[in-house]
Amino acid sequence: MNGSPDRRPAATPPTAAATLAPTALRQRLAELRGPGSAPRPLDARALAALAANPGCGRRALLDGAGVDKGALARALGSPASFGQSQFALARGNSFEAKVKADGGAELVRLLHERLGDGSPAPGPGPVAAPDLTAAGPEGRTARTELALREATAAGEWAFFDHPMLALSVAGSPAYLEPDAIVVHPDGGWTVVEIKSFPMVDGSADAAKVGAAARQAAVYVLALGELAGRHTDGEERPGGAARAAGDGLADRTAARGPEGSGGDAADRTAGGAQAPGGPLADHAAGAAERVRHRVLLVCPKDFSNTPTAELVDVRKQLATTRRQLSRLTRIEALAAALPEGTTFDLRLSEDGRTATRPVEELLAAVESVDAAYAPDCLAVCELAFHCRERTRAAGAVESLGRGVRGELGDLTTVEAVLAAARGEAGDAGDPAVEALRRAAALRSEALAAASYGGRPVDGGAAGCG
Repeated sequence: MNGSPDRRPAATPPTAAATLAPTALRQRLAELRGPGSAPRPLDARALAALAANPGCGRRALLDGAGVDKGALARALGSPASFGQSQFALARGNSFEAKVKADGGAELVRLLHERLGDGSPAPGPGPVAAPDLTAAGPEGRTARTELALREATAAGEWAFFDHPMLALSVAGSPAYLEPDAIVVHPDGGWTVVEIKSFPMVDGSADAAKVGAAARQAAVYVLALGELAGRHTDGEERPGGAARAAGDGLADRTAARGPEGSGGDAADRTAGGAQAPGGPLADHAAGAAERVRHRVLLVCPKDFSNTPTAELVDVRKQLATTRRQLSRLTRIEALAAALPEGTTFDLRLSEDGRTATRPVEELLAAVESVDAAYAPDCLAVCELAFHCRERTRAAGAVESLGRGVRGELGDLTTVEAVLAAARGEAGDAGDPAVEALRRAAALRSEALAAASYGGRPVDGGAAGCG
């Protein structure tokens, strides 16, 4: 594990003819998981992380096959150490239960208050809350779609508690479960995200709001897929009124935390996307039906009282759509694997202890290219393993995407240091020039800080 990584030649990218048929693909993915291993479902948090690093074939294949990356990381000796504590999970569940305690009526009234669009206010009693119970994720998805059709046709407020949505990602279905969806009297649909971090004076931690916005964007994308099927050839009621209301919502949401929620990719997202495919733009009716503002519900000022703000997720939605469209299709990755490759841990009778030799698992994992970055440490169970391998190879990716981008053709730490010392590199290369200038400035600073051959210690040296 601490040695240098295997120097296997990169697998030749498969042609279209080399990809697997749907039935063969399902069988191959089952083989990758191992016999008797149920697939781990993809959720919105995983999809948001996957979209943030679309070049990582390793994560795309493992997630698409439903491999338990946490168990795999433990078997490789590099267990993940992130995630919420049991206390945080319990607190979040308790807060969500309070928000929904009255069947969603108070939450719907909170949304109506934040919208300020002149739409009819919900009545004093409970709002419609369809029963979404069904067998399996496919059944729940179909039940959610049917209930959305019925609630939209009714023209009244409706509250959907933990609906199930489906989204095709890199050739594999992902089933997503937002906290809630609210149907408006005009037929609009709003995604609701409930988080346990506080909102103080109408704003919250920018990084947490950004993560919530990226997660909610995945739900909006999946809901848009459903709306595209629902609104084909259908005239949506109240379109003009809702458009005017959105203008008011723009001004209302401007005081909220949405402006601080995006990252660099979000800020530069221009809405470009790959043409065609399941992630292409939907019909105009679908775009109108699914509102691009989600309701973020948080505790108010460290209390347990719910407060909310509208968060515009158009930038995050454009980024997610574009990144997911660029993902390597899972069948191409699976077809490129060496024959017999599997991530089966061969669990013992206790169902937890892996019996497969680490060397075999390591060879299987390394057969799929990864794209490591320090950001992976917060979102991927295999991040510590990938970091160890990247460091062992001396790759500059371990320093971050920003540093990697600045260094150009210098791909290893050894090459960077040699260029800074003037031992290698093209002097005309801007990256090499900047490194040598930085090395000269460092030498000057160290020379100026020394006195009589001894480093200056807090100003005491030379003071008698």
